[in-house]
Amino acid sequence: MSATFPEYKGLNLPNVADEMLKFWEDHDIFNKSITSREGKPPYVFFEGPPSANGLPGVHHVLARAIKDIFPRYKTMKGFQVNRKAGWDTHGLPIELGVEKELGITKEDIGKTISVEDYNAACRTAVMRYTDIWNDLTQKMGYWVNMDDPYVTYDPKYMESVWWLLKQIYNKNLIYKGYTIQPYSPKAGTGLSSHELNQPGTYQDVTDTTIVAQFKANEASLPEFLQNEGPVLFLAWTTTPWTLPSNTALTVGPKIEYVLIKTYNQYTFEATNVVVAKALVGKQFNGKYKEVENAEGLEGYQSSDKTIPFYVVKSFTGKDLVGISYEQLLDYALPNDNPENAFRIISGDFVTTEDGTGIVHTAPTFGADDAIVAKQATPEIPPLLVKDTDGNLVPLVDLQGRFRPEVEEFAGRFVKNEYYPEGEAPEKSVDVELAIKLKTENKAFKVEKYKHSYPNCWRTDKPILYYPLDSWFIKITDVKEQMFNLNQTINWKPKSTGEGRFGNWLANANDWNLSRSRYWGIPLPIWRTEDGKEEICIGSVEELKAEMQKAVQAGVLENDIFEDFVVGDHSLENYSKIDFHKNIVDAIILVSPSGKPMHRESDLIDVWFDSGSMPYAQWHYPFENKALIDQNKAFPADFIAEGVDQTRGWFYTLHAIATMVFDSVAYKNVVSNGLVLDKNGQKMSKRLGNATDPFETLSTYGADATRWYMISNANPWDNLKFDIEGIEEVKRKFFGTLYNTYSFFTLYANIDKFSYAEPDISSQDRPEIDRWILSELNSLTEKVDAYYADYEPTKAARVISEFTQEYLSNWYVRLSRRRFWKGEYATDKISAYQTLYTCMLTIAKLSAPIAPFFMDRLYLDLNSATNKETFESVHLADFPSVNETLIDKNLERKMEQAQTISSLVLSLRAKEKIKVRQPLQKIMIPVNSTTQKEDILAVVDLVKHEVNVKEVELLEDASDILVKQIKPNFKALGPRFGKDMKLIANAIQNMNAEDIKEIEEKGLLGIEINGKSINLERNDVEITSQDIEGWLVANQGAVTVALDVTISEVLKEEGIARELVNRIQNLRKDSGFELTDRIEVYLQSEAAIKNAVKQNLEYIKLETLTEKLHLVAQLEKGDDISFDAINTKLYIQKSI
Repeated sequence: MSATFPEYKGLNLPNVADEMLKFWEDHDIFNKSITSREGKPPYVFFEGPPSANGLPGVHHVLARAIKDIFPRYKTMKGFQVNRKAGWDTHGLPIELGVEKELGITKEDIGKTISVEDYNAACRTAVMRYTDIWNDLTQKMGYWVNMDDPYVTYDPKYMESVWWLLKQIYNKNLIYKGYTIQPYSPKAGTGLSSHELNQPGTYQDVTDTTIVAQFKANEASLPEFLQNEGPVLFLAWTTTPWTLPSNTALTVGPKIEYVLIKTYNQYTFEATNVVVAKALVGKQFNGKYKEVENAEGLEGYQSSDKTIPFYVVKSFTGKDLVGISYEQLLDYALPNDNPENAFRIISGDFVTTEDGTGIVHTAPTFGADDAIVAKQATPEIPPLLVKDTDGNLVPLVDLQGRFRPEVEEFAGRFVKNEYYPEGEAPEKSVDVELAIKLKTENKAFKVEKYKHSYPNCWRTDKPILYYPLDSWFIKITDVKEQMFNLNQTINWKPKSTGEGRFGNWLANANDWNLSRSRYWGIPLPIWRTEDGKEEICIGSVEELKAEMQKAVQAGVLENDIFEDFVVGDHSLENYSKIDFHKNIVDAIILVSPSGKPMHRESDLIDVWFDSGSMPYAQWHYPFENKALIDQNKAFPADFIAEGVDQTRGWFYTLHAIATMVFDSVAYKNVVSNGLVLDKNGQKMSKRLGNATDPFETLSTYGADATRWYMISNANPWDNLKFDIEGIEEVKRKFFGTLYNTYSFFTLYANIDKFSYAEPDISSQDRPEIDRWILSELNSLTEKVDAYYADYEPTKAARVISEFTQEYLSNWYVRLSRRRFWKGEYATDKISAYQTLYTCMLTIAKLSAPIAPFFMDRLYLDLNSATNKETFESVHLADFPSVNETLIDKNLERKMEQAQTISSLVLSLRAKEKIKVRQPLQKIMIPVNSTTQKEDILAVVDLVKHEVNVKEVELLEDASDILVKQIKPNFKALGPRFGKDMKLIANAIQNMNAEDIKEIEEKGLLGIEINGKSINLERNDVEITSQDIEGWLVANQGAVTVALDVTISEVLKEEGIARELVNRIQNLRKDSGFELTDRIEVYLQSEAAIKNAVKQNLEYIKLETLTEKLHLVAQLEKGDDISFDAINTKLYIQKSI
């Protein structure tokens, strides 16, 4: 092992990452991080499975960084953390991608391509980009076991899923129902409510809307509407394509309606219309004008600019129930009970918020419509017709096209978005229906309307609400328990758990489990044709037993899994079977009564696949029972994914765990936000603002990228990703830490420091060392607490602040001379030990976020000392807090010194006075004995830091420093609202005592309108007036006044300090060793001569100068200039 610390010529984070990756691989560090904790308490982490049929983006770097931080932290805290990777291999993303590649649609499957060949193509496509995903995983330093991942298409995984479904089935929580459901024509399948509520599914669209006129059958009108002429009921719809399927109008029983006489704005015919009274103003706006009596309607001409209308009478909705009307568009009649159709019925869901107060009701395409139609007496039939096979079907087929019955619209897609790109007609079906109804005097109003409409989460095309036979899970039976269990989960942020997720659970609907697709896990339910007998299969063993019965009954030729050996869990044995649709659909079972049973044709929702991973990844309960039953690998201590998973993976994990195990699936969850571009726009290839994660990592390194992402915003907030931000992190944090290490090694190697000496005791260390070690232990306490509370952003920020502001800008700068001056004795050894301890601790604290650089730093520090025996920082123990080293009084004193110094330096900058230019004096008012003692303890430090000769403390500065106070309206407004003006007046009238109190205590009580109000320090802005010859600044309770008068003596000392700086720079540029002594030749100038004379010993001491020659003319050397001085300088080694 080298006895010196490694030194480098520059910071190259990508190179560090490459070197450490090789080191980890060569030394099997990831595996050792698990095996070294054998027998320790487990910390359970679940990896949410990505789908490898798409490429990773920069947002995956953030998601995986979050998932990596806490397992690394918990490993260092002594837990054993197994991390099993996974692949989500089923579902729409894969199927749609394969269809696009093969140039087919869902309808072609089983016709132009067999289900077997199609599934084989899906199996190939789904793992296409695994190498790229694995590459990203490695390059960003995400530790997860990619060598033994769970794969959702694996027979073992699928068997566990079937077992879970059987448990839910046995609890009577699975049923089949014919209902109106969200349906994606482009995907060819129904969708669950949680899929419909994925982020971004609801989009604002502008549609053609129609207020249609439904003509009442005069004979069915009640007496109060008789003899009024033809009566038309107005009903508004945002989906005109559903009008051919209308079979009822629904009114609110308690809503007040009116009969209005007017003229149609398109045909100009006289008409009598019925509309809710509350909505007259909305429907009769614009060109319509109310008249007081029927006579006001006479004389209307089509050329008139306004259309008169007269309100004849009013009545309630219950009085309209039972009225029949003429079918609006008579393309087809309902197959069943058409005589019960086209009636006005009652429904409590009707409102007067918009529309007409009369709801166009199409039970075929609306869930509410279907319910209210079924409740009517007699029932309102849905408009279903028979297809060529005799099946009852809607007027719109599963591809979203009108059937032949809808004559001139037959074959047309009901939404233009369903057409292939570039093939959509100029006029949509909705527009052409509007034109038709206008022409036929059946439209009262046609206009564009902007509203929110759901799209399919995978195709990004509009969904339809469609009648489907589906299997459901009775979430409504368990949602109360799901809600209660959720109360025990630690959500980050809490608002997502209580709000978005909690509210969703409280109002959860039954889960539509069915998917009419081909590549996925088949629903393991076999049924007789009449649906009276069924069986749910939960294992291969059960299936083989049932197949044996079927073979004996003669309904199945043979056991297709004949070679499979029950109880043999080897991969070789399971490779003999396949549970996919093209295989299991060939299995016919026999019912107890001897009837053949065929498998229900649906697959299950792919979200059930991923929600099953806690158990299926271990092939539970067929193998590894103890992992689940004894809580060794369940529930998870921690999971993390994007906020969109609140309606996806987070939801299905929770639902399955509740139903099967009456348990939470996870105890802590981080729901991370989106990664947007720097302008807050969503990243996409189409917009050209997507960031290539591989390019980012190769340019800036994983450490800077991860640190930027974690420190810039809380994981649950949206991150505005900006490359310049990574560059800043690289420079400010990693650059500072690298420079600190380089400074340390430069002198440590000269002095051959190897931490061979015993630790210098705390009482023998100088105050500056005790202070930084106190701050270091306080930092360790904070960071440990932040990681434990899943707050990585807070951890990163306090580490950054400590490294830059405390360690580098304060400790190293103030201790610099101790490293390169003086003998190798207690003080210097203390400095080395202190700085070494700080850097080693920072490496450990930061390792979970920046795994590569911090491991390099740890190993380099340890290489010369061998103080620790761990092969990697990731195998080391997390730093423990030494309470005896924490000195809050000392921290407070040093904070005073830092605040005072910062204020003085800001005043210097304001006046453009360099720090090298000494100034005479600063004055500081003190408000308490404690403050006075704190400042006196650090006076010498402050004088040195800000380069002043004197510090004067003022116990009564009222005559010298005048402070002003004014309201901070930005803070007051949100807190006090309408009282803000009164409070502002009170603030402006405050005296010096009030100002002093709020500065010292941070609070001030005042009375406004008889109410006691506590003002906080942030509610006011306090400034100090400058006094002649002085500059004044304040921060919190600290005020400083700086004397900016520069005497001749001070000016000369400033020149001497500038010369020292130039000589030191020239030493460095000339390649001199730190210990080389030199001779200096300086071209004499009038301003320089006296400055050198008065400060000669200081210059020589600081620069290791043996002789300094002032010469009238210097032929060789470097030109130097500062302030108004221009001269030449030459140095050489002293002989």
